[in-house]
Amino acid sequence: MEIGFTLSSEEQSSQGLVHLAGAAEEAGFSFATISDHFHPWTSQQGHSPFVWSVLGAIASATSRIRVGTGVTCPLIRIHPAIVAQAAATVAEMMPGRFFLGLGTGENLNEHVTGQRWPSANERRELLKEAITVIRSLWAGGLVEHHGRGYQVIDAQLFTLPAEPPPIYIAAAGSAAARLAAEHGDGLIGTAPEQEVVRRFEMHGGSGKPKLGQLTVCWAPDEQAALDTAMTRWPTAAVEGELMQELPLPRHFEQASQMVTKDQLRKVVVCGPDVSRYLEAIGTYEAAGYDHVSIHQVGPDQEKGLRFLAEEVLPELRRREA
Repeated sequence: MEIGFTLSSEEQSSQGLVHLAGAAEEAGFSFATISDHFHPWTSQQGHSPFVWSVLGAIASATSRIRVGTGVTCPLIRIHPAIVAQAAATVAEMMPGRFFLGLGTGENLNEHVTGQRWPSANERRELLKEAITVIRSLWAGGLVEHHGRGYQVIDAQLFTLPAEPPPIYIAAAGSAAARLAAEHGDGLIGTAPEQEVVRRFEMHGGSGKPKLGQLTVCWAPDEQAALDTAMTRWPTAAVEGELMQELPLPRHFEQASQMVTKDQLRKVVVCGPDVSRYLEAIGTYEAAGYDHVSIHQVGPDQEKGLRFLAEEVLPELRRREA
């Protein structure tokens, strides 16, 4: 099991994200993921820098840690040809250390260009086509593409990495898991859903990396951590399709008013009890994941990262020895 650290663009400034990436590398995390948003989920989170600018700075500030987007939507807000160029540049800046996480996105981020928000089935078809465009451009040479969703005319990338970065695809259900297996090099999930992993492996994902994201909130005591999580990340307990369909942070704030502390406690590990972190990581391992990226909620990023590095990671290593 490899453990990574999540760089939350919704909660951190651009400079803060760069600093945390370096701190995660020094703390011994093998990889990091970074979210790609136009808006935060709620106004309280307070940030949402342009991820590709931040990744350029992270490439210069780190030398060992692997970094991937968690995740980029190449469907509406950014044309897949531009995503291909951005990802190729970052991969060239950090050879062998970058992976491109892709997904079908959220209305929250994609509606800003004024285009219609497609259905889930449409978005999956658009993602397949976007991946074709991205990989065609990474292969080099002049590309022309005339598809149902995208047009590419006489496009060629001149800055390319020695090897194209792997593409991991986010999935929360059976259809997306099959898409991830058939069109991706790895899987990204946000819950320890064994059925998603099973579907991924059934359709060709066996042997490919499977990365889960675990949300936690370290604080000196559980109640303080839970209070912080309720303030900063109540959306962790919002269920169903709302996460993809709501268009504005204030709508997520309204939906979060229905979230109780008991509901949030079930999905966010809160407080300083190492055993609870290990138990939560174990649920991902039992579901079939081989990578877990830990998302520390709230302003205590440095203390939370230090707790994970000094208390959780050593205990994991002892148990695996």
